[in-house]
Formats: sequence, structure tokens, C-alpha cells
Amino acid sequence: MFFVFTFASAILKTNNTKNILNLMKNLILASFAILGFTTLQAQQNVTLNVRLKPIQTLVVNNAQKIVNLDYETKDDYANGVSSLNADHLSIYSTGGFQVKVKGGNDVLQQGGKNIQANTIQIIASAGSDAVNGAQYAQNVHLSSSETTLLTSSTGGVDKKINIEYKGAGNNTYLDNYIAGQGPTVYTTELTYTIISQ
Repeated sequence: MFFVFTFASAILKTNNTKNILNLMKNLILASFAILGFTTLQAQQNVTLNVRLKPIQTLVVNNAQKIVNLDYETKDDYANGVSSLNADHLSIYSTGGFQVKVKGGNDVLQQGGKNIQANTIQIIASAGSDAVNGAQYAQNVHLSSSETTLLTSSTGGVDKKINIEYKGAGNNTYLDNYIAGQGPTVYTTELTYTIISQ
């Protein structure tokens, strides 16, 4: 406002066009200088963190919650029986993981007779949507201690694992049938666990 008043006064005092142009030029430069000094700039920093927490889930196929190893013939007792459960386990993992299994006890008992849990094998293999680069353990026998079935250095979404349960052959269970029962059932509960690595 002060500069506009000064400029107007200067015009009234002179009729010289050159002087008027100089005054206008000075007024414009002074205005830019004032604007430059009065413009404020502020900066603040924000720290952004991407925080990844591990997630592992393991689901047993609901249609395969009960697995039977049925010995029905002479050949079954001689050669053993197995039950292959396709896509038995479905896993989700952020990053590498291990899948472990354990039985409820080391001895399956029924009516004073027993079967050693370690006579049953658990064999893991790639399912329909396989875990990339997974390493599957060989010769895993059921135990009350956790045993690693597979290891993967990478994660996966809804990856599938086949599990085959294999009972002993060589007539191992020949004397485990109890007369009057049909059939004699030896039961244990298995627990599958997934952990990050």
C-alpha cells in the first residue's frame, strides 16, 4: 500500500514518461522483494515403517480328519496297508517354514494288547499346488516327539501337501486282533504343526 501511494505521488509530481517507467519498474522489483521475504517454507519429516510379522496357518482337509488303515486280507498283513490322502494339508506361510508331526503316544493300546507307534510311517509329498523348493523328509515314523516332515526356505499361499499313512507289513500286527471284536481298533491322535524358520 505504501508503494502504491509513493508511485501515485511520483506520477503527480512528474510528467516525464521515462521517470514513470522507472518508477513502475522499481515498484515491481520492490514488490517481488517483499513477497520473497514474506513467503515462508516449512518442512517436517515422517518415518514410515513397513512392519512384517510372521503368519503361518496349517489346515487339515476336513474330509480327511479320520484315516483308517484297514487290514482285511492275508496280503494286507503280509505287505502292510497304506492310505494316501491327496491335499491332506493346506498351508500359508510368510517366509520359510517347517511342518512337523507327532502322535499322542508311542504305544497304541487296546484290551491289554498294543501296537508300537513307530511301526506306522508318515510320508509327505507335493500336493496339487506344491510348495516351491520344499524338501520332504524320508522314512518318518510316528512318534510322540515332533518329527519334521518338510522344510521350505520360501513361503506360500494355500500350498497343498499330500500325506500317506503306511502301516507295517511282515505280519507285524498278526497277534493284535482281539477275538469277538470286529474290527479291533487301535487309535492315536496326530498333531501337525507349522513353524517359521
